Amino acid sequence: MKKYYIGFDAGTQSVKVAVYNLEMECIAEKNYPTKLYYPKAGWVEMDVDEYLEAAKNGIRDCITELKRKKIDPKDIRAVFGDGIICGIVGVDENGDAITPYINYLDSRCQKDADEIAEKNLQIWGKETGNARPSCMFPALIARWFLKNNDDFKAKGRKFMHNAPYILSHLAGLKGENAFVDWGTMSGWGLGFNVYKKEWSDEQLEILGIDRKFMPKILKPWDIVGGISKEIAEYTGLEEGTPVCAGAGDTMQSMLGCGLTEKDMAADVAGTCAMFCVSTDGIKPELSTPDSGLIFNSGTLPDTYFYWGFIRTGGLALRWFRDNICDKKSDEGYFDFLSEKAENIPCGSDGVLFLPYLTGGSPEAPDACGCFMNITMDTDQGTLWRAVLEAIGYDYIGVTDIYRKAGVSLKEITVTEGGSKSELWNQIKSDMLDTKVKTLKNATGAVMTNILTAAYAVGDIGNLKESLEVLLAPKKVYTPVEENTRYYRSIYNLRKEMLETDMNRTFEKLKKIR
Repeated sequence: MKKYYIGFDAGTQSVKVAVYNLEMECIAEKNYPTKLYYPKAGWVEMDVDEYLEAAKNGIRDCITELKRKKIDPKDIRAVFGDGIICGIVGVDENGDAITPYINYLDSRCQKDADEIAEKNLQIWGKETGNARPSCMFPALIARWFLKNNDDFKAKGRKFMHNAPYILSHLAGLKGENAFVDWGTMSGWGLGFNVYKKEWSDEQLEILGIDRKFMPKILKPWDIVGGISKEIAEYTGLEEGTPVCAGAGDTMQSMLGCGLTEKDMAADVAGTCAMFCVSTDGIKPELSTPDSGLIFNSGTLPDTYFYWGFIRTGGLALRWFRDNICDKKSDEGYFDFLSEKAENIPCGSDGVLFLPYLTGGSPEAPDACGCFMNITMDTDQGTLWRAVLEAIGYDYIGVTDIYRKAGVSLKEITVTEGGSKSELWNQIKSDMLDTKVKTLKNATGAVMTNILTAAYAVGDIGNLKESLEVLLAPKKVYTPVEENTRYYRSIYNLRKEMLETDMNRTFEKLKKIR
């Protein structure tokens, strides 16, 4: 009798639910889109119950597919999910949402982050590895809820991330049972001790967050309960099927890239484009207020990594397809765009795109998204290549920081949806002057969720070794020296423009947005 596992990935753009066996055969897979709401400039909200419904419907549809294939749902051994590490919702005593779900794309807390940063406190870098507060950190979002959300002030019991919210409801848990795994905990940015893997009373006091609102911290493979009777009846899953504590999407993606040892690098080419390197702990030369890097602990014990990010990396690609090309939900249109862009020379005929659709960059905090240097010759393919290169230019800034600190970047593993684009992979190799590798099993976080679920119920004995077996390379891209030199020259001009020439323009544009 084969054993099966359900894994889900609750990301910014969708909830993906899949059933796999230990041979990494996908038995069933469903994907439900999610919605972003923009109530004010700089505000981005979501409905966490939409995440829950998407997960429930995905599980139900997968179970229906299993039954069609004559597989008994009783053979499902466990459920494991991952979700966004920089995003929270407030829940009441029943564990139900009473606030919007706010994630890393929102910038309403920027002023608060700046005011905290001005205090120049050393405790942030020392205990969390994150020397500078960021508006994307859940710690800042929690402060905003406590100050501004009347429902939470009246009925709030806990703050929760989206994957624990889903898992908690699958198991029928109440608000007092709210939990977070130790990796996702580090997604809070502030308020915890990354080595002790516990909340920091001193930091929480500085932040003005009562510890009573914080979820309990668990290991990712801890069992939090079993599938409730209500969920069993809705989905077809067996009541009592083990539900795991889950993990952070970034942490699971790192495992899926093979970052299980220090000095390894990965590009998680998802909605929030992220460039990560693994370390053996906090590196003072990287944990500085001006590095722009985030530090987290991994899913596995004693694993850590830094990551730089472009908040609207993958989102900018979807924006271009949906809003500019009017091809919403047409996944094949990405391939069509890339085919057109392949005929455009390196540098997009001089066209530049700034991908700051939800806020600025460290060099230009008031920056907004825009195309520059357009002429009558500019077409859709040129604009698309400029969008792809825009993410690469920001990546150059991140890799410069890593290299200056002595981090070797001889090879980068690319995963998630962006890894499917051969054009983008080659652009990254050229721009970053390094080999870029894709994987045969490029299933990202879902694959690692399946293996972690199997580990949670004792079906595999060594999670790290099981992961390494699956990390066979698919293709390696090597940099073209001429292109690398050209991209570096454009990067230097672009950086100069952002830091000097354009800041006053962005300040004026902000007044009319």
